[in-house]
Formats: sequence, C-alpha cells, structure tokens
Amino acid sequence: MKKAIIAILFLSSVAGGPLLAADPVLPIEGRVGKLEKEMRAVQRKVFPGGAQQYFEPEIQPQAAPPAPVGMPASSPVADLSRRVDALERSLAQLTGQVEQSSYNLRKLEDQFAKMKGDAEFRLNALEGKPAPGAAPEASLPYVVPAAPKGTTGGASVPVPPKSAPPKAAPGKPAPVAAAPAPTDAAATPASADPGKDAYMVGYDLWTQKKYPEAIAALHAMAAKYPKHKYVSYARNLAGRAYLDNGQYKEAIRELFDNTKDEAGERAPQSYVYMAQALMKLKPPLPEKACQAYEVLQAKYPDKVTGPLAALVSQGKAEAKCQ
Repeated sequence: MKKAIIAILFLSSVAGGPLLAADPVLPIEGRVGKLEKEMRAVQRKVFPGGAQQYFEPEIQPQAAPPAPVGMPASSPVADLSRRVDALERSLAQLTGQVEQSSYNLRKLEDQFAKMKGDAEFRLNALEGKPAPGAAPEASLPYVVPAAPKGTTGGASVPVPPKSAPPKAAPGKPAPVAAAPAPTDAAATPASADPGKDAYMVGYDLWTQKKYPEAIAALHAMAAKYPKHKYVSYARNLAGRAYLDNGQYKEAIRELFDNTKDEAGERAPQSYVYMAQALMKLKPPLPEKACQAYEVLQAKYPDKVTGPLAALVSQGKAEAKCQ
C-alpha cells in the first residue's frame, strides 16, 4: 500500500510539473491551494470509502467568515479628518463662548464703573467731603440736612423761622403784619388733574420770577401729592428757583434730593442744574460739577439729547472737564 501511494504521488508531481513551470508568476497562495486540492484527490483515490477521522469531507456547509477583530470601519485618513473636523467645531464653539463671556465682562465692568461713580458722588455729597484745596465752608452744600419739622409725605418743606413782631413804642398800637401780596397763581386754568394744577401754580410763579412763592408752592405740591408724576418736575423746578434766586447751597440740596429718584422724569435735568449751582459757589467746584456731568451721561445716555445735550456741553466747557 505504501509503495502504491508513493508511486501515485510521484506520477502526480511529474504530471503537474510542466503546468507549474508554465505559470511561473502564479501567486504562492494559488499554488499552495492547487497542491492541496490535488492531495485531496489522491487521498480519495487511495481511500475510496473515505476516512472522516483523517480527512475532511469534500462537501461541507459554508460557514460565515469570522469578522476581523480590530479592523477600522473606515480608512485612517477619513477617521483623522472626522476627528479634526470635530476639534475645529469644538474650538469654534469655545471661541464663541469666550467672546460672549468677554463681552458680558466688559458690560459688567462698565456698569460697575457707573455705579461706583454714582456712589462716590452720593457719598461725597452725604459726608460733606470738601474738594482738594477748597475752604471748609465749601463742604456745606453737600451736607443733606435732616428733614425739618413739618415735613409731610417724604418731601422737604422748609419751615421759615418765626420772627417776633416788632415792639410798639409806648403809647402807640402794635404794628400789624402786612398781608402777602396777591399772586397770579390762578393764571393757569384748572384741569382734571389736581396734582398737575398744583405744579402749574408754582410754575406760573417761577415764570413771574417770584421765586420764594414758587418754591413754597412747589414744595406744597410735592408734599400733598408725593406719588404724582409731576413731583420730579416740582423738585427740579424748585431747585432752579433757588438757583435763579442766588441760593446756590439750597439749590444743590434740592436738586440732589431729586436725583435720588432715578426713575423721575426730571432727574437728568437736576444733574445739570446742580452742576451749574456748583460752579456758582464761592469758590466754584469744577471737579464736582464735572463729576455730576459724568454721572448724568453714564446713567442716562439716551436722554442726554437736544437742548439737554447742549447744556451739558456748555457746562463741561465752563468747568473745563476732561
């Protein structure tokens, strides 16, 4: 049996030699596969009945090829391109967030600077700090006095000092105090708004240059209608009346009180007239006036327009603000 197997192998190798030599460029895998097939054919010739314990059957169920382990789903270049694109998107998103954060930080810094300037201005006014090189008397306009007796509704109503009537000479009757001169307060016709009517009384007196009477009427309006829209108008006009009457310290106090109501419609104008009063003092305080203009422009940038902007420009030029 062994001799027969050797003879068959020898004959098959001799017969296949020319075929292999005829195809010298046949890949090695193809040549090996061909030899394996021929070996199986020889085995079937030698063992016609088959021997399953030694040889695989010729026909077998086709098994699914195992999936390669660790093989990438795409080429390395495509994978790197996707990763670079993802990094670029993340970098762009991060850059946008940084720019937005920087913008928000600048806004917060600007708001803090405005609040700081306003707070310093108010603290200096409340504490009565004098300007550098100024006389001690210059700090008096910045001391906000306590509300005098007779104040109602949160409005400062000055109570004039009671003067004693002059003594009569012996044998003569005591003089009678003169009645106040009649005013033209009723020049403006009444409307359905009593608060506005009360303000217009003071306004008419101011236009007639009757400043003490106008101040008293405006204070009375603010005391009687503390929640009215025209309270801001009344306090601002009272400050202007003090200013026009040469009472600069009183004007500063009145106008400063009006700026405390930041939502008041005449708060921006009060900063301007307060700065004008500061420049009328002896000696003038240009640094404080410039600070008032600075706070005004920082807090009300959208309202400093038209005539008010012209007043601000003129006042800053007079105070030589930087």
